[in-house]
Amino acid sequence: MRVFGNNRYARGAHTVLELKYHFVWKTKYSYRVLRNEVGLRLRDLLRQLCSEDEISVVRGNVRANHVHVLVNTPSRLLPRR
Repeated sequence: MRVFGNNRYARGAHTVLELKYHFVWKTKYSYRVLRNEVGLRLRDLLRQLCSEDEISVVRGNVRANHVHVLVNTPSRLLPRR
């Protein structure tokens, strides 16, 4: 798959697609532990993991007790538990 210029769709030999997934993680018992350095480290780890699998982060938000991430993925990847 290749993305050309500012076109948001990935094009293959016989396909045109745009796959986006919205993931939400919540801390156990809604404890507010994702603050300061912990939240920054989590954000960096998510960016690193996404770049390894050619996933682009469209939007993301790390709060004290939950995380939202909207990602654009290649068609060969599936969301896992």
